[in-house]
Amino acid sequence: MSDSCCGTTTIEIERFPLRQAGALPVVVIGAGPVGLAAAAHLAERGIDFLLLEAGEQVAASVARWGHVRVFSPWKYDIDAAARRLLESDGWTAPDGDWLPTGAELVDDYLAPLAKLFGDRVRLGAKVTAISRLGYDRVRTPGREAAPFLIRLADGGELQARAIVDASGTYTSPNVLGASGLPAHGEGEVAVDHALPDVLGADRDRYQGRHTLVIGAGHSAATTLLALAELPDTPITWAIRGGGAGRAYGGGDADALPARGALGTRLRAHVESGRITLLTGFFTHRVTATTEGVEVIGRDPSGHEQRVTAERVVSATGYRPDHSIAAELRLDLDPVLGSTRRLAPLIDPNEHSCGTVPPHGVDELAHPEPGYYAVGVKSYGRAPTFLMATGYEQVRSVVAALAGDWAAARDVRLDLPETGVCSSNLAEAQERRVGLATGISGGLLSAPIPLATVGASAESGGGCCG
Repeated sequence: MSDSCCGTTTIEIERFPLRQAGALPVVVIGAGPVGLAAAAHLAERGIDFLLLEAGEQVAASVARWGHVRVFSPWKYDIDAAARRLLESDGWTAPDGDWLPTGAELVDDYLAPLAKLFGDRVRLGAKVTAISRLGYDRVRTPGREAAPFLIRLADGGELQARAIVDASGTYTSPNVLGASGLPAHGEGEVAVDHALPDVLGADRDRYQGRHTLVIGAGHSAATTLLALAELPDTPITWAIRGGGAGRAYGGGDADALPARGALGTRLRAHVESGRITLLTGFFTHRVTATTEGVEVIGRDPSGHEQRVTAERVVSATGYRPDHSIAAELRLDLDPVLGSTRRLAPLIDPNEHSCGTVPPHGVDELAHPEPGYYAVGVKSYGRAPTFLMATGYEQVRSVVAALAGDWAAARDVRLDLPETGVCSSNLAEAQERRVGLATGISGGLLSAPIPLATVGASAESGGGCCG
């Protein structure tokens, strides 16, 4: 190496005897719907793989909102390769027109699929960092031939020929505070995660207690509707916008009937006074008091609003955490946090989920060959993600890993013009089994709890499944 600090420098790379990267497995991170779909496509193409799930069960994040129904019916929630593998094992698909809950997604689809992969699925395997074996982010010569190095929370390390990162965003929610910054005191006060099981397992925590829900998206709406079913339970809803029109959506004219019903019911509760709506509320400070949690909103002009509640639910959406890939060479859009090539296709200022064009390996590729973030994580902060879109992403990526570039670049998304719905779907389901609740096996006269899968809750522009 040159002794000069500013002259030409030659970096000597130490050569290590490496196992051929091509002989290593593809590692998929996250055993949710998209990660398991990636595994199905890898299995179909005979590519060795290992699936790492941080949770103690398959689709651990989905299980956390298992009481909630998605907006899209089963026929759009099952990956094609996964369906073929399952049916060859004797599995019978659920009713294609049914709106599944998160628990049904796991029990009736994802868990049986994971079972087919045996010990290639590892639970409790949390990835904490990814790099190249013997290379930090700066070193270039020979980089592409080096295997990926994956470090786990238990100190273990694995090597891979490629990585499909389907780890999602559920464990990295947005902060409560405005301007993208945590509210003062936010880390010191107990705040509940989005989509608590208000009518089921968490009922005793909410019934009779004044609850403040912060956020303007479908997760907030779902929680508010459930809270409205609890007697003697005051509800306050705080949003940054000047009105809740975007949260209400299109009502009866919504392309997704289930989503439209959500907005219509929410508006009725606000107009009747059952839910107190605070607009222009920019969360600035949260403080524990003897009466509960005091939340202060301060808008850009300095005007403050105060509300004290016994429970606070944060439904402000999610953002991707790229920290595990800090030593990889990523090309992220400065606004959304997706790849630069994908960003204009999913920009929520221009697109809803129904207008996002099909995309695949070319739009998902980074300067680090062999690393692909897929699923909702690939969308960064855009709330326009669909499960079906994620399935097409992994089909394309796996085809590329197999060297089938013609298939990889033949990207398609077969959805009806309305997005992922059929007319009167939600109403038809209600007629068949009654209104769903968060209580397993129970049927009560409550609105269907419905949620956007993989969408930003704060934005209000997310789509389903």
